[in-house]
Amino acid sequence: MSTIKLLFLFTFFSSLILGYEDGISGKYPIVVSTWPFVEAVRAAWRAVDAGFSAVDAVVEGCSACEDLRCDGTVGPGGSPDENGETTIDALIMNGVTMEIGAVAAMRYVKDGIRAARLVMEHTKHTLLVGEKASAFAIAMGLPGPSNLSSTESIETWNKWKENGCQPNFWKNVIPLNGCGPYHPKSANGFSEGGYSKANLMGVIESRSSHFGLHSHDTISMAVIDKMGHVAVGTSTNGATFKIPGRVGDGPIAGSSSYADDEVGACGATGDGDIMMRFLPCYQVVESMRLGMEPKLAAKDAISRIARKFPDFVGAVVAVNKNGVHAGACHGWTFQYSVRTLELEDVEVFTVLP
Repeated sequence: MSTIKLLFLFTFFSSLILGYEDGISGKYPIVVSTWPFVEAVRAAWRAVDAGFSAVDAVVEGCSACEDLRCDGTVGPGGSPDENGETTIDALIMNGVTMEIGAVAAMRYVKDGIRAARLVMEHTKHTLLVGEKASAFAIAMGLPGPSNLSSTESIETWNKWKENGCQPNFWKNVIPLNGCGPYHPKSANGFSEGGYSKANLMGVIESRSSHFGLHSHDTISMAVIDKMGHVAVGTSTNGATFKIPGRVGDGPIAGSSSYADDEVGACGATGDGDIMMRFLPCYQVVESMRLGMEPKLAAKDAISRIARKFPDFVGAVVAVNKNGVHAGACHGWTFQYSVRTLELEDVEVFTVLP
């Protein structure tokens, strides 16, 4: 092969490589988060724009939300359970390695996302729960133990008690309209074999009274860094007045969030008890892998849930490796926040049901 041909091929392939790199630098970094948690997105952006990894940026962003107690549903001081206690659920996922760290029903430690990262980076496990998660986090250097309740959360809990512990998350129990202890109803409500007659008839209980904009609005954040690597993270103090020990979708990979470096990422918020049955974020990412645009992938995941639970409340936000983002929701108006190189500051997008 002649020298001229070799020089041409070298120049051609070099331009392709350089063009690819230029494409990455033009699209990335990008930060996407559920809800108008603007300060959290700014914190993540400062980290990723300074050259830190997507994982670092997710931790900074979710930590900022925990410190700010975003809407009372992230970090300490909000969403008391039936005993008046606040507990923490959190997850982080590295889309490069597919490693995940998560904590659930964690007591006495406020730094949920940092505890989740410690699980991911210093254990071979994926999820730690309860007081053992707290002990692990403290042993690894996080502050604690501390009381995660606040004056506001205790006041909210007291008012709920005065209202006969209504609404709550119990069903098929007595007393029906009072505080516990609760006991199963008579077996008269069940068919032979133990199946609920209502469920056999296809009756789905309404859940809309339990979830609203300020009763459960998880932060779920996705970041694509300057290298094009993807990470996601979720942090929440769960559903208000939940039964103690309840774990929602926050620390469940594929439900509250999911990331794959080859495809993109997804974050979710809403009625986690319902959403975790469908793994909507895994569905979104896999739909995008098959070529579906983020908007259609998000709508498809939400519609799958709505067909089975028409009264559910929830939303997802998706972003692909091209930096295209979109959201979908059901039962409420959803907002999500974005920061990119093209934007001078965080922009909030509104999605109608």
